[in-house]
Amino acid sequence: MGLVRKLLVVWITASLLFQNSSNVEGRYHYHKKLTIISSLASSPDAQGPSSPDTPPSVPYPNDPRNSSTNCVFDVTSFGAVGDGFADDTAAFTAAWKAACAVESGVVLAPADFCFKITPTIFTGPCKPGLVFQVDGVLTPLDGPDSWPKADKLKQLLLFYQLDQMSFTGKGTIEGNGQNWWDLPCKPHRGPNGSTVSGQCESPALIRFSMSSNLVVSGLQMQNSPQFHIKFNDCGGILVEKLSISSPKLSPNTDGIHIENTKGVGIYNSLIANGDDCISIGPGCSDVDIEGVTCGPSHGISIGSLGVQNSQACVSNVTVRNVVIKESDNGLRIKTWQGGTGSVTGVSFENIQMENVMNCIIVDQYYCSAKACLNKTSAVHVGDISFRNIKGTYDVRRPPIHFACSDTVACTNITLSEVELLPEEGELVDDPFCWNAYGNQETLTIPPINCLQEGEPETVVEQSTYSC
Repeated sequence: MGLVRKLLVVWITASLLFQNSSNVEGRYHYHKKLTIISSLASSPDAQGPSSPDTPPSVPYPNDPRNSSTNCVFDVTSFGAVGDGFADDTAAFTAAWKAACAVESGVVLAPADFCFKITPTIFTGPCKPGLVFQVDGVLTPLDGPDSWPKADKLKQLLLFYQLDQMSFTGKGTIEGNGQNWWDLPCKPHRGPNGSTVSGQCESPALIRFSMSSNLVVSGLQMQNSPQFHIKFNDCGGILVEKLSISSPKLSPNTDGIHIENTKGVGIYNSLIANGDDCISIGPGCSDVDIEGVTCGPSHGISIGSLGVQNSQACVSNVTVRNVVIKESDNGLRIKTWQGGTGSVTGVSFENIQMENVMNCIIVDQYYCSAKACLNKTSAVHVGDISFRNIKGTYDVRRPPIHFACSDTVACTNITLSEVELLPEEGELVDDPFCWNAYGNQETLTIPPINCLQEGEPETVVEQSTYSC
């Protein structure tokens, strides 16, 4: 288990448990639970799920209404109807206001109800230990025609300026995305190689902004108009046991997106969607991903970075014990030409591929338009390792693709125990490399002869791309 995960589990869980430890007996149980958590974090056997395809279990099985330490604010007590037709927004905001004002307050959307809600900001600061628990179904009004015309939030639920909060439950966040995906704005791939219309400025389902010490767990999120869950400008994030799903051809439906966020653990989750399974944007560091099954999807991506000549910095990312299947990409780093900054300290380890195109790809010529002008500056990519990457690939693309900048080479790429075989068809003779430097600790399948040893002859000044 990675160091980031150990710190997150102990630190965040201890903080939340401590809020519920106001008496002597409670503090005894708090210390007992913390001892168990610490031992689990240090156990060599705690390496993710034994079977990533097993659906995640509910991490908080006890109904908070049975807890003597929590103040539960059931939205139905505040007027929520939950019939799938009535607008229940006012009840949720009233329950939030009440729960926010007390320690360990719980906003409860109970099971066996379908709650309709309009775009809403749930803002802090609140008392510590706040829980937003969805055991029923939570969904927006149907489609873009019913979305408030004046709304500029670009998400259904925004959690803002919060600390020590949990977003959890055994329920479903349903996005009703179909009517958004078909808007005639952005063409995207359709069935049988066709091109169809796509989403415009579509909203995400859930966003956390400028918040810290968060736990998101247990929920099912599906059919988002755009990204399912986003974190920006946050720190200390634990995400686990989520189930995220949308159709394979739904555009821009990233599963989990993080940006300008530090100290993130994403564990034991199932993600199947129409874009990146997990996307890591600029300004992220200390990210630990383990026990995740992706697919179909566009894989796990760092980027895109450096758009419009911007600086982008990503560091200390670990991805291990992950399954990626039936996906357009596997492990990807993508940057625009013209940017500055760096991607460093990235480790991919123990990854199983199943019929994946572009299993390993570094693309420093990323461009979402038909044509992009060549530029000399680039985000530097270095200290990247791929260890024990095995499985099968779709022969329509080379399984390994390192397309690095002409002027800012990729450096210190390490390959070890990389064994990728065609799902069907013949083995690719030689993967693609351009201005990529590194070493092979073991022989690679397919053999890769284009990775250059040592360092490039021309090295850009470190200050040019330092962060």
